[in-house]
Amino acid sequence: MLIRYKKTFEKIAMGLMSFMPTEKDIKKLQATIKDYETDDSMQLFLWKEEDIIGLLGVLNKEDENSFEIQHISVNPSHRHQGVGKKMVKSLKELYPDKQISANEHTAPFIEKCESC
Repeated sequence: MLIRYKKTFEKIAMGLMSFMPTEKDIKKLQATIKDYETDDSMQLFLWKEEDIIGLLGVLNKEDENSFEIQHISVNPSHRHQGVGKKMVKSLKELYPDKQISANEHTAPFIEKCESC
């Protein structure tokens, strides 16, 4: 289930986001989380099954009526089980009128999800 990020999930979110190649540096990671907390155009979602095992960060491009997926990450022990695809599909269901696009870092995965 896709849930919205809350400050109480900060450590879990930082752990999941640290798997992104662009978020290895702790200062960069903290700045990114802060951006999601303070920038109204950015939204962070977590994927919860029994535990929180995934993260999806988007940039809302209202002028284009779209979301750009900035970050997508799944706990390594839950990879190759369709969790990432479920997150993208849930985002599409949550915002059916929005187009979903990717940035240079998430594009290879999102291209695999085109049939989501």
